[in-house]
Amino acid sequence: MTNKKNPNWEKVITDEISKFEKNTHLLSELKHAVTRPSMYTVSLINDDFTPMDFVVQVLEKVFHKSHEEATRIMLIVHTEGEAICGTFTREVAETKVTQVIDIAHAYQYPLKCIMCKDQEYVIKKSGS
Repeated sequence: MTNKKNPNWEKVITDEISKFEKNTHLLSELKHAVTRPSMYTVSLINDDFTPMDFVVQVLEKVFHKSHEEATRIMLIVHTEGEAICGTFTREVAETKVTQVIDIAHAYQYPLKCIMCKDQEYVIKKSGS
């Protein structure tokens, strides 16, 4: 290391520190700008016509539930009138609802499947 001072070093160092501070500020702004996607709860609604075994199969195929978990959810739908199948981003929730309704219609069952924004579902359930 030498003792000679280069007059440009001070400017270069100051410029680099300024760039770093500017980039850090931009990164901080980006972190605040990025938000988590809204989540949606998908539920099945009970009816008097769709067979329980069919509901279990739908839960296994569409929601990838084990047989035991699918049976548990189906019994909640049957006894309480409605049960949550899962919580997903909007696009995934829409796809699941469409799949359930399409499969039910293909077999001529009136099985209903709905989605609610996760916070709305909590409000709806606690307010009823």
